[in-house]
Amino acid sequence: MSGHGTIERRPPRRSAAVHPIPGPSAPSSGRRRRGGNRLARLLSNSLVQGALILVALVWITPLAGLLISSMRSEGDNASDGWWTALTDPSQLSLDNYGALLKDSGIAEAFGNTLLISVPTTALVVAIAALAGYAFAWLEFPGRDALFLVVVGLLVVPVQIGLLPVAKLFGAMGLFGTVAGVVLFHVAYGLPFAIFLLRNYFAEIPREMLEAARMDGGGEWRIFSRLVLPLGRPAIASLAIFQFLWVWNDMLVALLFADSESQPLTVALQSQMRQFGSNIGVLAPGAFLSLVVPLIVFFAFQRHFVQGVMAGSVK
Repeated sequence: MSGHGTIERRPPRRSAAVHPIPGPSAPSSGRRRRGGNRLARLLSNSLVQGALILVALVWITPLAGLLISSMRSEGDNASDGWWTALTDPSQLSLDNYGALLKDSGIAEAFGNTLLISVPTTALVVAIAALAGYAFAWLEFPGRDALFLVVVGLLVVPVQIGLLPVAKLFGAMGLFGTVAGVVLFHVAYGLPFAIFLLRNYFAEIPREMLEAARMDGGGEWRIFSRLVLPLGRPAIASLAIFQFLWVWNDMLVALLFADSESQPLTVALQSQMRQFGSNIGVLAPGAFLSLVVPLIVFFAFQRHFVQGVMAGSVK
């Protein structure tokens, strides 16, 4: 009230409910939703779908040609192209696969490939997950310096370590064995795997781990019950790529494996030298080497796509 007895009118206050203040997580969640909506609209575009179908056909055509060629006789493959079997299915049979699987060398090489690829992938994923969690969330002396060493190992080519590791394995009695090939792949697969999982685990909100520690959870319980489920997309992607790298490798196996421990890639290469350009032997062998990676990829593709989509909307 003023000195003259008049009442001073003040403008009414605006209610806070009219313009709510967004919380701390609203902008980021909104950006993620908008990014996901834009990606969904892009993929629903007919032009984009047509382009994706065209790319898929380009990639599938050689695989289909390899499959059809592997089911035709050597005479049919020499006389005309594989596409003629589409109009004449009588050319197709499984005789080439039966003859290939009866070859004891190919069957043993297929088993050696599984003995090399599966343990290597499991060891790399397990060790990298533990090391990635330690580098991301555990405090210990020399952590940053040790992680820089791991990152530096990424630039070391495989060819540099072939000769010294071969001498070391020869002294240890591992040269020419499946265990030697597995150890070499594990050693050269760990730097990238640790780097990948450490960066993924570091994106986990710190508040989640602190809340788990306040509830009495130990480091192993937090790692197994919280970090591993959250890191499933990255772990699945790493497992797919590591398995494919080892399955398709020939350089390391050609040097470190002998005739009894050689994988399928080396066995097919020796078959090619023995039979020359015999498509009846090479085509079914090459397609046989593709079957297991295709099964692995389609088995883990859901987790792989989740990881890709999660990175696209951040």
